[in-house]
Amino acid sequence: MAQIPNLDNAPINLTSIREQSQKELINILKNVRGKKCLVIDPKLGDSLSLIIQTSILKEQGVELRHLSAEPIQTDCNKVVYLVRSQPKLMRFICSNIHDDVSKGLHREYHVYFVPRRTVVCEKVLEDEKLHHMITIGEYPLHMVAMDEDVLSFELDFSYKECQVDGDTSSIWHIAKSIHKLEFSFGVIPNVRAKGKASVRIADILNRMQAEEPVNSSDMAVPEINTLILLDREVDMVTPLCTQLTYEGLLDEFLHINNGSVEIDTSILGPPQDGKKTKVPLNSSDKLFKEIRDLNFEVVVQILRQKATSMKQDYTDMSTTTQSVSELKDFVKKLNSLPEMSRHIDLAKHLSTFTSKPSFLGQLDMEHTIIEGESYDICFEYIEELIHKQEPLITVLRLLILFSITNAGLPKKHFDYFRRELLHSYGFEHIATLSNLEKAGLFKKQETKSNWLTIKRTLQLVVEDTDTANPNDIAYVFSGYAPLSIRLVQHAIRSGWRPVEEVLKMLPGPHLETKRGGFSNSPSFDTLSGVSTSIAKVPDGRRALVLVVFVGGVTFAEISALRFLSAQESMAYDLIIASTKIVNGQTLVETFMEKLG
Repeated sequence: MAQIPNLDNAPINLTSIREQSQKELINILKNVRGKKCLVIDPKLGDSLSLIIQTSILKEQGVELRHLSAEPIQTDCNKVVYLVRSQPKLMRFICSNIHDDVSKGLHREYHVYFVPRRTVVCEKVLEDEKLHHMITIGEYPLHMVAMDEDVLSFELDFSYKECQVDGDTSSIWHIAKSIHKLEFSFGVIPNVRAKGKASVRIADILNRMQAEEPVNSSDMAVPEINTLILLDREVDMVTPLCTQLTYEGLLDEFLHINNGSVEIDTSILGPPQDGKKTKVPLNSSDKLFKEIRDLNFEVVVQILRQKATSMKQDYTDMSTTTQSVSELKDFVKKLNSLPEMSRHIDLAKHLSTFTSKPSFLGQLDMEHTIIEGESYDICFEYIEELIHKQEPLITVLRLLILFSITNAGLPKKHFDYFRRELLHSYGFEHIATLSNLEKAGLFKKQETKSNWLTIKRTLQLVVEDTDTANPNDIAYVFSGYAPLSIRLVQHAIRSGWRPVEEVLKMLPGPHLETKRGGFSNSPSFDTLSGVSTSIAKVPDGRRALVLVVFVGGVTFAEISALRFLSAQESMAYDLIIASTKIVNGQTLVETFMEKLG
């Protein structure tokens, strides 16, 4: 059931980007003449499934294999490796080639790095004395369209690499990807950035334009009017909270991977001996597009109403005489029945989690921490989770959330929880705690927290949120408005100046520039809201804003941005790009490391 998303309704021509990626991959394969074995790193395979169908690859005389430490089973004498630039993957390739050599097999080897070759990877091949046997190339896959308004740079570990490892190569990669977009859609004239990495990307983007200019004269009006860059570090509160939209909860409990979830067949019907099935989740599924951004409480009601309506239609069909057009309408509805029963099954499965007291208790605790009160209750709750041996990730999510909103933990509590975590979950997790400390996510309190001021100024807590008829983005967390999206709201409406005092309280510098002459001097001319330059494009189109999250974005944040774009007062379309789509679990997992 894997499905390439339909991009026909995208605000810019994303289909052309996907077709370019397809063409580049096919050219690589055509350059290696004859029958060949294409060995793909499994993580990359998931990304490629959104770009090209397996049948097209097979037309190029390709046998497909996944890269692992195991020897490759193939009769082909030409092997093409398509891999991300990671030393671990180089070791797998070396192991494969050494195995072939030991068996006396003579093959032609090609290694294509995605998106570019790196010195550290080539060094592994040299150290293993295999460099001379391999032809090296690059497959410049800079971004993947996940849906008609979402792009991913597919940089899973960028946040941890920048914060802990001191590896900032992902920053160059993001700037290169945006510059590549500019060659198709024109130079983006307005840039707003917040956070260390984001400001650097804006700077690199200007340098790239100076060295490899996009010819503005080819395009009278740039298709993307504004670029907003935001570091994940600026708002780590949001991803640590449990998402309450339908798509967000599917990701929390079933983990959406490249636009689909892999689930037991028993969830969708009778069990088949532990078999799994992939369910595509993108806007090609009309019902999913309608309900994905809604609060889960509302989704359950909508599905119930649709099922009742279908039942009534069936009763009417069987008891009264219908006209031909009524029959056609009924058949149309029947065609949507598989989608509906699939989402009813998925919602029913999610309800088994959301109705548990432990889930509701965790939501209460998250809200308590965000409100910035009842510290003792928070500590007692986290202590109880540790004693019950609840999953380490569950504990860390709450501890980090507390640490961020309180500028750290009081020394007494920091030492106590550090000791308890190692004692209960094992001393091998000392590396994980060290990573979190380096990233400033779990630390001792040394200064007073600004959280209450930030919360109040940006109106992050909205009382009496109406999840059924929302009038504020806070509906995605049932009362908490994502800090990141509040910042985007301000960036679009009035620029950074009105919220400058709050921006100074958040991590990293901020920048606001107008590009065209490409001066690097910051300009604080605002786009002055919806009524002027951001909303009006000379040919009458809605203005388009590209919002880039450096370090990951959650589905709930994507839903909040879609909600903003749909408001009548907001005359612009949005495209969201991110290093990766994350949730609290997957984000914390990137920091997890066991000694030994």
